[in-house]
Amino acid sequence: MFVYPDNEALQYSGRIDFDDKKAPVMVYAGSFVKVRFTGNTCRVKLANKRNWAIDSMGVIIDGVQGKIILAEDQDAHEYDLVGDLMAIEVDAEDGTLTLDAPISVLDDGEHEVMLFKRMDGGAHYVSFLGFEFDDDAILSRPEALPSRRIEVVGDSVSCGEVSEAVHCVAMSDPENNDGFFSNSWYSYSWQIARRFGAELHITSQGGISLFDKTGWFNGPDDLRGVESCYDKLEYNPPLGEKLYDCSLWKPQVIVVAIGQNDATPVDIMKDDYDGEAAAKWRAGYKRFLEKLQSLYDGVTIICATTLLMHDPNWDKAIGEVVDDINRDIIGDVKNDFGVSRKAVHHFMYKRNGAATPGHPRIPEHNEMAEELGAFIEGLGDDIWN
Repeated sequence: MFVYPDNEALQYSGRIDFDDKKAPVMVYAGSFVKVRFTGNTCRVKLANKRNWAIDSMGVIIDGVQGKIILAEDQDAHEYDLVGDLMAIEVDAEDGTLTLDAPISVLDDGEHEVMLFKRMDGGAHYVSFLGFEFDDDAILSRPEALPSRRIEVVGDSVSCGEVSEAVHCVAMSDPENNDGFFSNSWYSYSWQIARRFGAELHITSQGGISLFDKTGWFNGPDDLRGVESCYDKLEYNPPLGEKLYDCSLWKPQVIVVAIGQNDATPVDIMKDDYDGEAAAKWRAGYKRFLEKLQSLYDGVTIICATTLLMHDPNWDKAIGEVVDDINRDIIGDVKNDFGVSRKAVHHFMYKRNGAATPGHPRIPEHNEMAEELGAFIEGLGDDIWN
């Protein structure tokens, strides 16, 4: 039995392009489709639009996680999620990761499958074309998505890039890893969402900065920043661009974790904190926070960076902007969008910007999720109303 993407039993989450309901496009890390089914067969049909990297999709069947490596061409391919899936197991204590034999047998009972995007839209877009189950399979919709909603606007760390390279904790990234170790499931972003029972949108992209013409994303000739990408459903120029309607999904909590890649090509906060370029960045960062407030009335915004090494002046700049916004609350000063400013928060990890020269690995994401989670808990339950 082939199940097309517009089947009502399927559940989706994330900024997904549904312009073609028979072939929705998954762009952002952490986006997923989920369904419950009976029987022994579970296959998926996908068409991958590759930009770079060894593109892979994550799969969780009955709580067992695995991944499938996608074909490099853009043709439609069918993948057997029972016979071809390599199971991933991570030790909860030390983060040790192992690959086990594939899931080879499903009993006749009910199962749940979730197909999710391990990697960001800089690497690839993937069109979901449907699932295939036994001819007599019975489908049912999974448990409803939670009412709590978290969004994380960040860079590669927030996407879980290279997180599975647990043999390189506190070290530089392994050479020529080509995206093989990237997995949004282990990111602090998704860990936070699971901790609070919240639906998650990871509107993050590896290499991205605040402004165009800085950072690493879509370089070297057409560098794109958050200012050009945030309001996009598809945002990677080589793969396609489309606008997004931000009214479709309203987060109650947004973590803004940018400021890492903004030091490229010039570390303006380190070299000249009081200079014109640094002042322009702070003004742009403030304006972006105000834009989020205008889009999502009453949203709780938490500003942060990550454990990845960077000059502390970037955190100083973020703190300065947060203080600037919060000072205006007393006078109820309207921002440039005509919206009253609301309190924003500045959070810093214990090893902020000093823990690793490479991407955080699973144990370091665990560390970040624990500390940020405790901070969010301290804000009280009212933030979810």
